[in-house]
Amino acid sequence: MSTIKDVARLAGVSYTTVSHVLNQTRPVSAEARERVLQAVKDLEYVPSALARSLRSKVTGSIGLIIPNNTNPYFSELARGIEDHCYGAGYSVILCNSDDDPDKQRDYLQVLQTKRCDGLIIATLNQSHLQPTGRLDIPTVLLDRAPKERDIDLVSTDNFLGGQLAAHHLLELRRRRIACIAGPAGLELSDERVDGLRRTLALGGVAMAEADLLHADFSGIGGYQAAMQLLQGESRPDAIFCCNDMMAIGVLRAAGELQIEVPGQLSVIGFDDIELAQFVHPPLTTVAQNTRRLGNLTAQFLLERIADPALPARRETVAPQLHVRGSTAPYMPPT
Repeated sequence: MSTIKDVARLAGVSYTTVSHVLNQTRPVSAEARERVLQAVKDLEYVPSALARSLRSKVTGSIGLIIPNNTNPYFSELARGIEDHCYGAGYSVILCNSDDDPDKQRDYLQVLQTKRCDGLIIATLNQSHLQPTGRLDIPTVLLDRAPKERDIDLVSTDNFLGGQLAAHHLLELRRRRIACIAGPAGLELSDERVDGLRRTLALGGVAMAEADLLHADFSGIGGYQAAMQLLQGESRPDAIFCCNDMMAIGVLRAAGELQIEVPGQLSVIGFDDIELAQFVHPPLTTVAQNTRRLGNLTAQFLLERIADPALPARRETVAPQLHVRGSTAPYMPPT
């Protein structure tokens, strides 16, 4: 690999002159500049990003930690963040924590060691983000992150999402409604369940404790929970899932048990991942608008990098209900 001294030797100039040409830090004669640029081309010289970062204290990189990149929601969210950062001249280093607090802490140290200009962190549980002291890198928390810390936060109105699902099911005259929530103790999932419960209660429908199950946000988790609910003594006529992947698992379970969706069983998800509109029947879901969340989070971080003295900000994005083919008025079995 060629070095800056190789370029200087071929161009017949000092290596400081090469540096001035590449960094545009001082005027250089047109002739010398041309020789330097030709030498760079001939040698296929690539300036050291590390050396530049040591001089400028800027690396042009953003660290992003997400819980699980096999979940399409986080993949779509990361894409929104990457698109916005790339447009602003930043590259994104993606780290998947596997919902493991130790792995997340390791990645936090690695990203700080790599001198990232900023961090975006979406954690599984409030107790999982406990670095000693305040992070000395501009940071924005996203989605699952702790809300009590004095750090920028972008999140979804999860309680409203549960309300939207409940209102829709009440309008469809569904009266035995079950819920498949995320992992027990996960705040965003609890908020969705709370919005559902309270709105159902206002509509005269009480959700039994046995009709609330917890799963791991995966398709197989939703499938297993649905099998338990749908083969029980009192089968629900609607299931609200706290993410789309679990709802897709419910559709599979209903199909295997020959339960008609949406007539006998209505199913609602949460997220509106791209796959939701292509399953059969197309999934009714509470849409988070992941691209907007990603773009807004990246915007917050870039503004924080530009002005670290900004006061901490909180932005809550309102979800919307997208009605598709997995919900309809109740039809008793014939």
